[in-house]
Amino acid sequence: MSKFKTLFFVALIAALMLTACGGGAEEAAEAEGEEMMAVDTTVNCTDLDAGDVPDLGGEELVFAVENAYPPFNSLDDSGEGVGWDYDIGREICSRLNCTPVFTEAAWDGIFPAMAAGEYDVLYDGVTYTTERDETVDYSCAYVTIGQVLLARSDEDRFASPDEFQADGDLVASTQITTTNEIAAHDFIGVDRTRSFEDFGLAVQAVLSGDVDAVVIDTVTAIGFMDENPGALQIIQPNIQSDEQLALVFSPGSDLIDPFNAALAAMADDGKLQELNDKWFNP
Repeated sequence: MSKFKTLFFVALIAALMLTACGGGAEEAAEAEGEEMMAVDTTVNCTDLDAGDVPDLGGEELVFAVENAYPPFNSLDDSGEGVGWDYDIGREICSRLNCTPVFTEAAWDGIFPAMAAGEYDVLYDGVTYTTERDETVDYSCAYVTIGQVLLARSDEDRFASPDEFQADGDLVASTQITTTNEIAAHDFIGVDRTRSFEDFGLAVQAVLSGDVDAVVIDTVTAIGFMDENPGALQIIQPNIQSDEQLALVFSPGSDLIDPFNAALAAMADDGKLQELNDKWFNP
């Protein structure tokens, strides 16, 4: 389990994260990649014992989502929020007797905001890393994913990540200040990476031909393929594998244990797998 961090340490590391995410020389990016991609492991929700689930007395909890990251969160044609985050958030609150208040939040700067307690829980398909664990706390891991190249379905210049990597003229997009950006820098270098504010823009750059592929999580790649039928394809194999996703809390949050209890109960009765299959394996 994550440990309580002192406020001084939170502020210090948050400042370092902002500095690192600002770009810089290729050497700095490589060092950043070595730091953030040295992923430790957090306990899987399926490995926790399902015990008593506490009652939060109807408390309103603010859930941060981006609304631009399918299948985790996005807005449908009517402007309603849909995705894994919404289904899981409501299911957790139905078990804990809490009221979810989904609030749209920009990805850039979200970890300092979480460290400062601006939101109760961050959803948004967050990868567990040891560096992030210095500023925020995590729930148990609800799914393990990899990272892939997502390209246009008519792409014929490369058929594997190795071929993409070998062609110095090819450029990939991704989202800024994500582990995907770090993976892209490690995979093809900073000069061949174009970072966007969100993955919707990064994928649109692929569809419009401004870039040649996007470095993205496996489950999110499927989400964008569903939103753009027949237009995109995953280039196999994975660039990276075995990344754990977990919910994010402010340091020392008293919500971690209740949420872990709810997730463990959902893993035990099959609800977690049902919702994972619904959104991650359509």
